[in-house]
Amino acid sequence: MPSEVALLESRAMRDEHQGRVEVLDKVKALVTLPDGIHLRTEDVARYFEIHRDAVHSVVKRHRDELKANGLITLKGSELQRFHMAVLATWDESYPQAGAQLRLYTRRTVLNIAMLLRDSDIARCVRTYLLDAEEEGGRRQGYASLDRRVTKVEANLDTVGHALQELGPVINGISVRLDRLDRRLDATNQVVGAMSNRLCDLSDDMRRMERRMDSRMDDVAHQLRELQRGQRRKRR
Repeated sequence: MPSEVALLESRAMRDEHQGRVEVLDKVKALVTLPDGIHLRTEDVARYFEIHRDAVHSVVKRHRDELKANGLITLKGSELQRFHMAVLATWDESYPQAGAQLRLYTRRTVLNIAMLLRDSDIARCVRTYLLDAEEEGGRRQGYASLDRRVTKVEANLDTVGHALQELGPVINGISVRLDRLDRRLDATNQVVGAMSNRLCDLSDDMRRMERRMDSRMDDVAHQLRELQRGQRRKRR
């Protein structure tokens, strides 16, 4: 099972859990705006029981990742339309429209829960995610094992029949291997005899070389004696 630190450090691991938004309400009730979709920065801060500056800090460090998971910033006419359509129908008092409004979805909030280090609520969310993953992995593993055992049991008869049919084939292969072993032994004996013969030939060649060297020395000596005799005759 991945650790909480791995979840904090790895975006790829966070992406694997990004669809598990149901864990937010299991840890603590998440209060959205009247549209049932969006939250403001102060709503996110209230959920995690932290200061809104801490939320801004997470957004600043991971803006692209959070945008990919629903973070938007409304300005101008879009902001006015949102106020008219959503906030104006809200019984709770709300600040008047400013220059911009940052909105979060449940996916964004879950993303922040996997990034916040100094929030007990965020830690609970991460723990719930990891525990649920481990439990799901165990269930999946048990189910997979059950399927494999069932499959093996269902095929036992087929395996037994196949082994019976393979018996004569295996025996035939064993006989052929024995024959090959005998032929290999015979070949090894021939190769050994040839090796010994080559060694003998090598000894014979060395003896012939020594005899040739001795003979050449004798011929050279006779030539030198003949040359000396011819020089004495000229004198």
